[in-house]
Order: sequence, then structure tokens, then C-alpha cells
Amino acid sequence: MIKPSILVTLPFKIKKMATEDKSLHFIEQIIEDSLTNGFPQEKLRFRFPPEPNGYLHIGHAKSICLNFGLGLKYNAPVNLRFDDTNPAKEEQEYVDAIKEDLKWLGFNWTEELYSSDYFQQLYEWAVQMIKNGKAYVDSQSSEDMAQQKGTPTQPGVDGPYRNRSVEENLTLFEGMKNGDFPEGSHVLRAKIDMASTNMLMRDPLMYRILHRHHHRTGYDWNIYPMYDYAHGESDYIEQISHSICTLEFVMHRELYDWFLDQIYDETKVRPHQYEFARLNLNYTVMSKRKLLQLVQENIVNGWDDPRMPTISGLRRRGYTAASIRKFCDIIGVAKRENVIDVSLLDFCLREDLNKKAPRVMAVLDPVKLVITNYPEGKEEWLDAENNQEDETAGFRKVPFSRELYIEREDFLEVAPAKFFRLSIGNEVRLKNGYIIKGESVTKDAQGNITEIQVTYDEDSRSGSGSEASQRKVAGTLHWVAVSHAVEAEVRLYDRLFIDEAPDSHKEKNFLEFMNTNSLEIVKGFVEPSLATATIGDNFQFQRLGYFNVDKDAKDGKLVFNKTVGLKDAWEEKGKKEQNLLMNTQKEINKYVKEKEETAADLILESIIENIKSIDNFSLINQTIVKNIKNDNNSLLFANLILEHSDKVKASDIELESLTKLYIMSLKSQLAKVRISAIQNLKHDTLNFDDFKDQLFDLKNSEKNEKVFELLNDL
Repeated sequence: MIKPSILVTLPFKIKKMATEDKSLHFIEQIIEDSLTNGFPQEKLRFRFPPEPNGYLHIGHAKSICLNFGLGLKYNAPVNLRFDDTNPAKEEQEYVDAIKEDLKWLGFNWTEELYSSDYFQQLYEWAVQMIKNGKAYVDSQSSEDMAQQKGTPTQPGVDGPYRNRSVEENLTLFEGMKNGDFPEGSHVLRAKIDMASTNMLMRDPLMYRILHRHHHRTGYDWNIYPMYDYAHGESDYIEQISHSICTLEFVMHRELYDWFLDQIYDETKVRPHQYEFARLNLNYTVMSKRKLLQLVQENIVNGWDDPRMPTISGLRRRGYTAASIRKFCDIIGVAKRENVIDVSLLDFCLREDLNKKAPRVMAVLDPVKLVITNYPEGKEEWLDAENNQEDETAGFRKVPFSRELYIEREDFLEVAPAKFFRLSIGNEVRLKNGYIIKGESVTKDAQGNITEIQVTYDEDSRSGSGSEASQRKVAGTLHWVAVSHAVEAEVRLYDRLFIDEAPDSHKEKNFLEFMNTNSLEIVKGFVEPSLATATIGDNFQFQRLGYFNVDKDAKDGKLVFNKTVGLKDAWEEKGKKEQNLLMNTQKEINKYVKEKEETAADLILESIIENIKSIDNFSLINQTIVKNIKNDNNSLLFANLILEHSDKVKASDIELESLTKLYIMSLKSQLAKVRISAIQNLKHDTLNFDDFKDQLFDLKNSEKNEKVFELLNDL
């Protein structure tokens, strides 16, 4: 198994990459070599072959961009072929969604084809293989077949039906086709080599019986070809020159070629399979099975839920096709598996939307602001620039009046030194408007601020050219005029998982890492220019992030999705958590050295509080393992994390590392380490018995009173 590595790419490096001429990736080099060696360019042909058993996700986008990109580069046809060989899982809904996604991404296919178009041809080839002694009907149970197939280190053995006569095999196979037998009673297997070092070559299945409705052929067929058989033969029928798939199919290439050997005509193009590394993205799952689970268990609201990594989910959230294509271009095509940081996708999106999205004002947590010296009943229409990155975007008019809404977090009665927003006695500028000064507030019975009173400088209007308009103030706030504010529902989306690799932990269910704050729905107010916004329109809510109009919007009800923030909040959070752990480790040194008990307890309390605040499971796990070494302070830190974090349990730590932690800790000369280790063992019912002898020996020799009492209580 190839171990993925993290690819860390900084924005300035991305910009540099985007401006440099890119060399050929290895697939392009293979094609160039084919052409150099005499392969006719007019016979180049590619395909994108999705299985219609789910919605496409961001991982498929890499394959789509690769195959269709090659078609564009070499002016070669690219087929869309649905590998629809499993009626138990395939639906027309998925076919339609896949076609919609491809068109949205900006790609057009040459022919729309289906493996089911070739069922008759595949059947006839299978019959011929039986006649040639290359296939046979096996009537064993699946359990017996698995047993006789052997293991990676032990060869398989011939099954009892491997040497059936050709006549019997033909009769049985025809009966399978006619529906004479129940599901699971017979299969057709290729007759290759039961001792092959490649287990896929040990007489693989070619056909199984399925009495199911197929979305295109109905009940015409009672047998369906296996993917490994149908895939390469379909490539051959379509005369695909370069069959490109992901690395998990490397071991399948030998079988791909064997099946072609049985039918190949030298006058035709012989397809060749090439493998590239698939896209692995952190903070998400790519398994169709797991994505389907999220949908079926109503954890998300359908395949196009804006939190899903599906193309339809990304589209609904507000991602642009251009940003996804750019992302796939930047990550490139390689042979080595790696994990791409999702922040790179968000970076590509911000780069695209920054150029295109109109700037508007919206207030999502409103509090009323009253300009007491602004005339009642007066109204102005101020000029506001639509997009400073686009000279052709022009300006719009926004209404300004005595009563406005601003964000609640943009005001504090008494502000700290580095608070650059509104407070009593301090000035800020209203975007496109005037400079205001905080004067007083009104509160309800619970002490919540319900209204802020300010005064304004009449001569300070933005763009007026007056001396007052050029005066520098600490900050600029966005706002919406109360009289013209349009109410909107705003859905604040965040990452669906809080762990960077939610489905990589053996003893954990990926659902344990769900982000409970991945969706927050608020009622806010937007400027009146958005009243006519249509579904899919993208905007930058100034100072807040990028948003788009959701498909749930209708006349009289605006609904916006938060697409992405102006900055990467998760990167900031990740750095904060890493820094917090580093600083907490320094506190361990103070805690160990502190002689005064009350002061030591306060330090320990702070350490525990910090540990409990860390959400990142992988970071916590890695920190524990990293601190299992012959150092008392490090051992104490590892034990305290294990003892007090609610994100990690003893069973989450690799057994060898956990055992090492316990052994070293119980032998530690520092009583605090022994105490914390005993507390952890006390709650570790799986491993406690393995340390009974060591705990008994420790009890007999222990001189520290607290440790001794703890051992007595076990």
C-alpha cells in the first residue's frame, strides 16, 4: 500500500507555478512517445468511464480534466462511457447528474456510450472463450471459492469444477443467461493460473447471475459481466488508444491485457492501460459508499448538500467550474499518492471569485445604529464600486439614511487597544459613506445592546474630496440602511469533518469526526441591489466572505450560501492549536518545577483546559506519540493529553506505542508521571491486565504517598 504524503503549497508558490511554463506530465510524455514511435495521431482516443452508482465528486474532477484535457491538447475524441454493469447499484438519476456535472465543468464528449451497449458482444466473446478452454462455469459457494483461491503468500488450488467439459460449460452458461438458476448458484470464471503471484489472475470472475432491473436493458439479461472483464473489452470496442485509470488498478493491468489477448485483432488499435495517482483531499471522504451513507442517514441534505465534496454540492455552494479546473491543473498528474490540502482548492476559488464577484454589503448579525445628528427623513444614494479588480464592473447606488444595521461584533462599549472597530468615543468610517463616532447605547432588561447612538461628520463623505473625507480613522465598517434592507436567510457552511483524515483511523468510525458546526442558519439583511439576484449568482459580502444564491431562493425569499471566507480560517485555527500545544508543553516544565502546591494546581488546571480545547484528533494523536521518549516532562505531557482529551482514547493509540508509554511512565522517577500513567491504566480496561505485575512491583517499592494511595485504590 502506498502511503500518502501531505502536499503543502503556499499561495505565492502557486502564483509562481501558474506563470511558469509547465513541462509535460508523465501521461503526456507517454502519448508523445507513442506518436514518436509511429502511432497515428488521428487514432488517439480517450474516454471518461464513470460507474453510474453515485454522484461525481472532486476526486473525479481530476480524471475528467485529465482525459478531456488530453482530448483538447491532441484534438482527439473523448467518449463518455458509463460502465453500467451492476444493476443493483445503478440508476438513471446518477447518469443524468454525471452528464450535468461534465457540462458544467465545461467539457463536451464525442459519444455517449454504455457498457450495456456491448452486452451481446461481451456474451459472444465469453462463449468463444469457453469453447477455447479459457473460461468455465464454477458452482462453488463464494466462501469456498475464496478459500481455494489461496492467499498472497500461498498459491490457490484448482476447484472441483475447473475441468468441466466445454459442452457442460456452454449449457450451464446459456442457462445462466436464460434465468434458469438463482443468484449465487453459478458464476463464469476465466481459466488462467491458480498459482499466479497476482491473485487477480487466479481464475477471476467474468459473469454473475443477477435477476435485477437494469436502468437501460430492463430485464433482458440475467447475467452481468464483471468490471474487470467489461472494462478493457469496452475500451477495445471503442478503439480507445490510452486507457487511463488510477493507481489502485495497477495490479489489474495484467488481467486487462489477458482479456484483450483473447479477442485482439492485429488490424485494430489495442488499448493500453496507464495509471496515475488519484486525488486525495484532506478534511473529507471520497468513498461513494461513505458519501451514500451520509445521504441515506440524513446527515446531509442530499448529494448536492453544499458541504459534500460532490461536484453538484460544490456547484450549489458557489464554487466555480474555472476554480476546479485551475485546482486540477495546479495539483498536476503524478504516479505517487499524496494528500492535497483542501485550502488549495479554496485558494483557487478565491482567486477566481476575487476577479468576478460583485462587492455588496450584508449584515448577518444585525444591531441597529442611529446617527443622531443626521436629519430624520433624509435619504442619500451613495456611489459604491462593484469590483475594484474589474474596471468594467462600474458602480452602483446604495441607500443611506439615519438608521442603519451594522454587525454586532463591530461594536464594543469599552474597546481594548487593538480593537479597530466602533466603540464609545472612537471613530470609524462607514463603507462608501461617512465617518461616525460612538456616543451611547440602549440596552434591554438583560443588558443586551439593542441600539447604538452615534454622530457623523457631515463633511467626511467618501469620494467628496473634502479635507474631512481624507481623514484617517482606525477602521471601516459595512452596513445596510434599515429602510431599504432586504431580509435574507444565510446558510453559513463549514467543513463537514474536524479531522484531516476522518476515514483513516482503524478503530474509529468516520462519523465520529463530523463537525457539529458545519451549518449555521442565520437571518440577516442585504442591500436592496440583491433583491433581483438569481440562483447561482456569486457575490462578495464585504468583510465577510463569498456567498451565492441557493436554489431554495424564490420570489420574496432570498437564500444565500457561504461559499468560502476571505481568509483561510482553518489554517489559522490549525496554527493556533499547534502553537497552543507547544506553549502548553512549556507549561509542563513550569508545573514540574513549581514547589508551591496551590500555584502548581493552577498551572495544571490551565494545561488541562488547553488540552480539552484542541479538536484536531490527528494532531492530538501525533503529539502523544511524539512525546513517548525517555524524558520525564514529555512522558507527563503525553499522559496528561491521554487522560484529559475527549478526542482520543487509549485504543486510538497504536498498541506498541501505548505499551511503551505505560512501561516508561511507570518506571519514571517523577511521581507526577507515574500518577498520570496509573490514572490512564485505570480507565484502559483493554490493557490493564497486562500491567498488573508491574503495578504490583511498583506498589511494593513505591515511596511517594500519593502514588501509593492510588495504587491501593486499584
